[in-house]
Amino acid sequence: MRVMTLGRYNAFCAKLPHTTHVVQWGDAHVWKVAGKVFAIAHESEAAADDIHVTFKCSELSYDLLKDEAGCRPAPYLASRGLKWIQWMGPESVDESALLKYIAESHRLAALGLSQRTQRSLGVGAFPPAAHPPARPNAKPSIVSRRVR
Repeated sequence: MRVMTLGRYNAFCAKLPHTTHVVQWGDAHVWKVAGKVFAIAHESEAAADDIHVTFKCSELSYDLLKDEAGCRPAPYLASRGLKWIQWMGPESVDESALLKYIAESHRLAALGLSQRTQRSLGVGAFPPAAHPPARPNAKPSIVSRRVR
């Protein structure tokens, strides 16, 4: 069984669209999509070869993972009601599954961006705006608003 390394973690996150990487909060490798954090990793205090990875997840994934061996609610983030899990080892979630959770975290973070940003990046629920072909002889629509 492969053990996740900081190098593999960083290489995977770098391949996701519109990501940036920064080392902050001491030695944490933080990955963001358009400024929104989706994954954080740092070396374990117990062993330099091991890393802990923190990622955003859906409510269902959070409920499934929070009590699994090798996972726990992410310190600081989960205590504030956010659905973030910290992965500490492959006891119940192997590297392949972890990478899928990281990709899903990226998607969830992208969905949290403004609609304008999602469109400009072509991520999330709003792909780049495509202009429909012009209809000949089309009359402009009139939009009415109530004024208070």
